[in-house]
Amino acid sequence: MRRSLLQNFLYSGVLLMLISCKTFELTDAKPVSGSEKTVENLYFSSPEDYVYKCQIDIYKNHVSGILIIKKLNETTHRVALTSDFGNKLIDFEISDVDFKVNYVIPDLDKKIIINFLRNDFQQLLKRQYPVNETFENTQSNIYLSKEDKKTYYLFFNKENGLLNTIIYTKNNKEKIDFTFEAKKHIFADSIHLQHKDFKINIKLVQITETE
Repeated sequence: MRRSLLQNFLYSGVLLMLISCKTFELTDAKPVSGSEKTVENLYFSSPEDYVYKCQIDIYKNHVSGILIIKKLNETTHRVALTSDFGNKLIDFEISDVDFKVNYVIPDLDKKIIINFLRNDFQQLLKRQYPVNETFENTQSNIYLSKEDKKTYYLFFNKENGLLNTIIYTKNNKEKIDFTFEAKKHIFADSIHLQHKDFKINIKLVQITETE
């Protein structure tokens, strides 16, 4: 990884203090009654490996590689990121409450980077969401889920029932938008993570598809 990329990433921790995220409000949707007590993100529920081409844009820097996600048990996934040439960059195990780094190259072994990866993948791989309120618009059924100071809005397409968006907020501030393109409930063909407080975007495009 180029030194300039790492430096810009570290500087972003300071810049974050200067950036103000606007308060998130759900618009163009109306409340409806619903019987669902929980909803799920099933895109990483298969025991088969999920393999994606990964592109990360951090401010004006670009990193690409291969991302492999494997479900170890009902609560834990293993995530490995390699370079385009097959060199391992980082390997970790993660659940809603635990995080264990198995390997990380020295350039990535920085607290701010580790915390960034832990937070992003805990949100991406989170499976179950308690439902507090239900809404709808013309395209989606929308479920509001609250846990501690975190709030999630999950958008499920009305026609096919597939999850297509998760908006993660904290303290009423929009933090990360997750956008999914999929043809089946257990596998997303592409995933886009867009940060609202960092100038960071992550794009994942499938290489191998789970049956």
